[in-house]
Amino acid sequence: MWGKVKRRYWNINLPEMMEAGVHFGHGTKKWNPRMAPYISAKRKGIHITNLTITAHFLSEACDLVFDAASRGKSFLIVGTKNKAADSVASAAIKARCHYVNKKWLGGMLTNWSTTETRLHKFRDLRAEQNMGKLNRLPKRDAAMLKRKLSALQSYLGGIKYMTGLPDIVIIVDQKKNIWLFKNVPFWGFRQFV
Repeated sequence: MWGKVKRRYWNINLPEMMEAGVHFGHGTKKWNPRMAPYISAKRKGIHITNLTITAHFLSEACDLVFDAASRGKSFLIVGTKNKAADSVASAAIKARCHYVNKKWLGGMLTNWSTTETRLHKFRDLRAEQNMGKLNRLPKRDAAMLKRKLSALQSYLGGIKYMTGLPDIVIIVDQKKNIWLFKNVPFWGFRQFV
């Protein structure tokens, strides 16, 4: 499907990765033995990951994403953790990608027709608000529609211009989004964690 990916040089700086704390893994009591090749040491009850291997895999992921982007593929970045929400939104906006940084709504991809209906409703409400139609309604109706618009903005704001299913789904925190992480391969999307 993807063919051979051309290798490029990415400016991955190991000291910066150390400074950012990328090398800190999980506690030594909570780990999967399959991760042993990627762990270089144990300190104070925490595994220390091998940054050289991490940098290699990060470079491969960058190559795949760059190659897909150059082919015009569409991306969906998912990061619903509170700490990552703002970073996910700003990175996706910079990269002109779709994103979900609040609660993942069940069936968002598997039941695309329903999501598309919600997106149309969201766009219509935004258009009505921009034209001032909500101000002409009775206060109670206007308040109800504004609350609905606010809820749709928080949940669907990052995918408001999405016209079809994404080609690639990038999951920022697979532990928080475990259900999505397990189901993305089933749906046939390419994923990066």
